[in-house]
Amino acid sequence: MPSIILTFATALTVGWLILLTRVTRDGWIAAAYNKVVNNIAAIEKQRLKDRRKREKLSRYSGIAAVWMKVFSGGNSEKAVKTLERSNNRLRNGDLRSLNILSMPGYVLQREFDAIGRGSIHKAIMAKSYELYGQKHAENKTKQLLAQLLSYPIIGVAAALVIGALLTGLVNTKIGLAVSGIGAILVLVLVYALYDELNDQVKKRRAAIGQQFPNVVSKLALLVTSGMIMDSAWKATAYSQCSELYQEMRKTSDELDNLVNPEAAYGNFISRCNTKETAKLASAIMQNLSKGNAEIGKLLTDMAREAWQERRHIAKRDAEKANSRLMIPTMMLFIAILVMLMVPVAMNFSGI
Repeated sequence: MPSIILTFATALTVGWLILLTRVTRDGWIAAAYNKVVNNIAAIEKQRLKDRRKREKLSRYSGIAAVWMKVFSGGNSEKAVKTLERSNNRLRNGDLRSLNILSMPGYVLQREFDAIGRGSIHKAIMAKSYELYGQKHAENKTKQLLAQLLSYPIIGVAAALVIGALLTGLVNTKIGLAVSGIGAILVLVLVYALYDELNDQVKKRRAAIGQQFPNVVSKLALLVTSGMIMDSAWKATAYSQCSELYQEMRKTSDELDNLVNPEAAYGNFISRCNTKETAKLASAIMQNLSKGNAEIGKLLTDMAREAWQERRHIAKRDAEKANSRLMIPTMMLFIAILVMLMVPVAMNFSGI
């Protein structure tokens, strides 16, 4: 049995190494590009975190400001410089920071159209378009798909090798258990990578839904006060830094670059992919030539509906929270009841 497990593990490892040797220049470039994009996203996240921290600290003064600065910690400039140095090395052709464990996955995508253009690729592509935009969606899809293809091969091989060694050194049952559990754990962790993409999309859509009432209310206020739609859109987009506002900035930049308004707002609908933003962008496109009077009234009605929907969602979330608290509340009640009844029962038994 150990020899069979070890043979299978060796076959998987050899196959993975053969795929690694077949990685082309395009594969390495795609991996380096994704690493650079990941680093840029991490840098933007760190800077956004620093900006929010500065805004929070600006509310305090005197000793309170000093204490808040101490407890909030320093800025992330050191981490940002590290990421920037990594990007510079990658742009100069230094690929040592790349994760080679996923590289065979690029080969499988290239060699098999059913993998590189199949249903899983399309599903990941649609979600990546929402998260990363049209510019980075294709490469981010290749990156995740490469991980989903490559990690199971080398991961299962490692689990089988460890199991085979334990079979020879300890006993067969333990070795088989480690091999089986290890292989299943690898597959579960690999699936978690795909599931994390779904979670990111869900959280993003939820965040956009929460920000929508504020956005449409501000748009309605600016438009009804006499500002033209493009200016109101830009002013709203640059008023905050959350997800929906970032997408509005992209649309504003497209409009400034003379992209057709229908195409710009259509891209906005595709990136956000929520019914609220689709309704807003569709209303704007349909009323581009009708002036502010009609679109202002439409935005006002939309804002009122959005706030009503927000209240309904908050009410539903509160009901869900209450139902979730029911079980721990009952457990606490039973524990208190036991604590009260046990001494009473002991006193009665003593009598």
